[in-house]
Amino acid sequence: MDSVQMISHIEQSLNYSVYDVKWIPCTAKFVSLGSKPKGTGVVQIYQLNRGTLELVKETEREKSLKCCSFGASKLRTEHLAVGDFAGKLAVYDLERMDAPPVYEVAAHDGIINTLDATGGSTVNCGAPEIVTGGRDGAVKVWDPRQPNDPVANICPAGKDSRRDCWAVGFGDSHNAVERVVCSGYDNGDLKLIDLRNLKLRWETNVKNGICAVEFDRKDIRMNKLAVSTLEGGLFVYDMRTQHSQKGFASVREKTVGQSLGTNGVIGGAKSTVWTVKHLPQNRDIFVTGGGSGNVRIWLYHYPEKRVTTPSDGEEQGVAGTLEMLHATTLSTQPVHTFDWSPDRQGLAVCGSFDQTVRVLITTNLNLH
Repeated sequence: MDSVQMISHIEQSLNYSVYDVKWIPCTAKFVSLGSKPKGTGVVQIYQLNRGTLELVKETEREKSLKCCSFGASKLRTEHLAVGDFAGKLAVYDLERMDAPPVYEVAAHDGIINTLDATGGSTVNCGAPEIVTGGRDGAVKVWDPRQPNDPVANICPAGKDSRRDCWAVGFGDSHNAVERVVCSGYDNGDLKLIDLRNLKLRWETNVKNGICAVEFDRKDIRMNKLAVSTLEGGLFVYDMRTQHSQKGFASVREKTVGQSLGTNGVIGGAKSTVWTVKHLPQNRDIFVTGGGSGNVRIWLYHYPEKRVTTPSDGEEQGVAGTLEMLHATTLSTQPVHTFDWSPDRQGLAVCGSFDQTVRVLITTNLNLH
């Protein structure tokens, strides 16, 4: 069979609410973090061991933990950037979790909803940086080598006009000076910030709260951007050509948030699309995690021509199409966090609101 299949290989029940999961690069281990019922945070490290999961390390923190990334860490140092419910950003050395953080800053007023990091393991693609988005509406960029102050602080002037920032992502970091941040908000606002010039490059509104944004690759010239929302929204923008009036061309998938029936037919009410993650080994394949416990794998097809020149003479992008390669239901609760292994194609881990992490195996991805 040549079709893509995703199998739940191992399921691990937890005694806390899991909020984020990440593979540790160059290992068969992953990090799971979240919130215990008493309001403290927890970080666990699990290792794959002959078809089972072995808990290698567990550390408790004073405040609940919300999000994490290894993106600003060198491959062998295993420095994990973590955002918590009190607005603190900390970078921990996983080898010495009981020691003080290697970097710590009071980043936001209230919960850090989301963070992303880049520049750690890529060569000649800029500084190691972490971007955070908070309930206070601010988006801030941090350099762990620079204490206390962010290198960029992006937020509206008036507090009344600030919206919850739910999603952030780095992109366009193809050399030492270029870099952008994309941010998504609870009212559907999507903003693209040019960090080199510290200015708003583009903005639009997708009409529903944005749960996740991700460029297909962070360390190349902007190519594609995937955006997922409440009420089943999934958009893929072609980021190569920006029109002065129409912005970037996009394709929208309308069935992504609908549940999968027992007969395999997609239908029913549209649920939240919590997460979107591109396959590290193929940037045109990505996965979405839905509010009905479903996971879907998508393939993006480029159009014959990515650019057209209308009568006004200004180049305009052309969006491609989306093909669903596979759909499965893993849980009765939303699959809200997902991470592909950077080292083994098809190996993944996900977390859901039923307090379970699952190690997943996906076959035949190399055929697409």
